[in-house]
Amino acid sequence: MFNLRNRKAVVLVLFVLLVCFMLGATALAAGEADAPYESNMYGSFWSLVPPIIAIVLALITKEVYSSLFIGILAGALFYANFQPVMAINTLMNEGLIASVSDGWNAGIFVFLVLLGIMVALINKAGGSAAFGRWAETHIKTRVGAMLATFLLGVLIFIDDYFNCLTVGSVMRPVTDGHKISRAKLAYLIDATAAPVCMIAPISSWAAAVSGMVEGEDGIALFVKAIPYNFYSLLTFVFIIALALMKFDYGPMRLHEMNAQLNGDLFTSGEQKEDEDAASYSPKGRVIDLILPILMLVAFCIIGMIYVGGFFDGVPFIDAFGGTDASVGLPWGAIIALVLTVIYLICRRTLTFKEAMSCITKGFVAMVPALLILTLALSLKNMTGLLGASDYVYDVMFNAAPGLANFLPAIFFIVAVFIAFSTGTSWGTFGILIPIVTYVMAATPELMIIGISACLAGAVCGDHISPISDTTIMSSAGAQCDHVNHVSTQIPYALTVAAVSFVGYIICAFVQTIWIVLPITIALLLCVLFILRAAQNKKSA
Repeated sequence: MFNLRNRKAVVLVLFVLLVCFMLGATALAAGEADAPYESNMYGSFWSLVPPIIAIVLALITKEVYSSLFIGILAGALFYANFQPVMAINTLMNEGLIASVSDGWNAGIFVFLVLLGIMVALINKAGGSAAFGRWAETHIKTRVGAMLATFLLGVLIFIDDYFNCLTVGSVMRPVTDGHKISRAKLAYLIDATAAPVCMIAPISSWAAAVSGMVEGEDGIALFVKAIPYNFYSLLTFVFIIALALMKFDYGPMRLHEMNAQLNGDLFTSGEQKEDEDAASYSPKGRVIDLILPILMLVAFCIIGMIYVGGFFDGVPFIDAFGGTDASVGLPWGAIIALVLTVIYLICRRTLTFKEAMSCITKGFVAMVPALLILTLALSLKNMTGLLGASDYVYDVMFNAAPGLANFLPAIFFIVAVFIAFSTGTSWGTFGILIPIVTYVMAATPELMIIGISACLAGAVCGDHISPISDTTIMSSAGAQCDHVNHVSTQIPYALTVAAVSFVGYIICAFVQTIWIVLPITIALLLCVLFILRAAQNKKSA
C-alpha cells in the first residue's frame, strides 16, 4: 500500500513527466508554426484519455485535486498538439476560466454557496441538533436511520444537487448518532439523488431529457421509459435489501465495521467535521430545521416553474420542461435564505450578527466541493474540445444497425462508460438519445427501452465517476472524503449495473415490463444473498 508520502511522490513525478514532455515538444511545435492548426487527436479514442488519466490517478493516489489537474493538463496538451504555449492558453481560457464563467455553471455555483449558507444558519440556530435529539427518540436503530435517509432522498426529487446537500445536512446528526460511517451516508445520498431524479417526471432531469428528444413528445417518452429504468429502480431495491439484511461488502465493510466497533466514522482520508458544532443556539427546535427546508423546497419549485414561464401561461409540465435549473434554483434559494434569516432573528434564535457570520462559514464549507467541481467541469471542457461526443456518436451510429435486439444492453454499457469517463450524465444521454431515436424509430417499444437504457447507463456512470458533479456533491453533503466515497460505492453500483445489464438483454426479447422487472428484482436479491453467504463464510 502507498503511504501519504508515496502518493504525493507519484503525483509529483507524473506531473513533472508531463511538463517535461510538454517542453520537449517545443521543437516540433516550432517547426509547424506556419501550418494551419488542427488537433491530431480530435474525434478519436484519445479524446477520452484525459478523464481516464484523472480517474485512475485519483483512485491510486487518493488525491483528487492534483489528479484532476493532471487530467486537464493532458487534455490541453492533446488539443494543442503538444504546443506548450497553446496548451497553457487552452488550460486557462478554455478550461478553468470557461468552467467558472459559463452561465449554467455559475448559477449552480451560486446555488451551492446559498445552500452552504442555509446549512450553516440551520446548524447555528440549533435546528440540526434539535432534529438529532428528536431522532434519538424516534429512530432507534441503524436500519431505521438508513431507511429514513433513503426515504428523505426519495422525497426530494426536484434536483440532484438540492437533494445531495439537503439530505446530508438533515441526516448527518442522525446517522452519526447510530455510528453509520460517512462513506455509507455518502452512498445513501448519492444513490437517492440522480436515480430518483431520473424517474421523477417533475424534475430538472426530466426537463433536460425532454429537450433532447427531437421529433417526439419528450415528456411522454420520459414517462414511458420510467418502468424500464432498471438501474434507478434496482438501486432502491438494493438499498432497502442491504439495510434489512444488515451486511456490507467491499471497501464499505471496513468503513462500517470501523464505525460500529471503534466509533470512527471516517476510517481514512480527510475528516470534515462540522465547524462550531457545539456552539449552536440552545433555543433551537425541530421547526428551525423543518421550516427552512420546506421554504427551500417550495421556492425552488416556484423558481423553476417561474423561469419556465408558468406564470406567463405556460402549462405546469411544459414549464418544467422548458426551465433553466441554473437560474430557477438560485432564484428560489435566495428567497428562502432571506426569509430564513428573518424568521430566525424574529424568533430570537440568532442575532443579526450571528446570522451574517454564517455567510462566510457557509461559503468556506463549500470551497472544497466548488474547487473539485471547477476542476471536473474544466476536464469536461477538455473532452469537448477533443470531440469525445463526435467519436462516440460515430462509433455507435456505425455499429448500431447490426446489433438488433442487443442494442438496449449495449447502449446501457456505452452510456456507463461515457458517463464514467466524462463525469456527466446529461452529456451522455445528449449524445446517445439522438442515435437511439434514429436507429429504433421503426420499433417504438424497443425505442422506449433503448432510451431508458441510455438514461440508466448515464445515471450509473455518473454515480461511480470521481469527476461527476453529483458524486462530488454527495461527498460534500455527507462531509466525507471524496475518494473514500467513490471507492466504497463502486462495488455497490457495479452490482446493480450487472443485474441491470442482464435485465436489458431479457427485456429486448420479452418487452413486457411486468415480467422482466420482477425477474431482475429476484435476480438482484439472489446476488445479495450469495454475497452475504460468501461474506459470512469468509468471516467464520
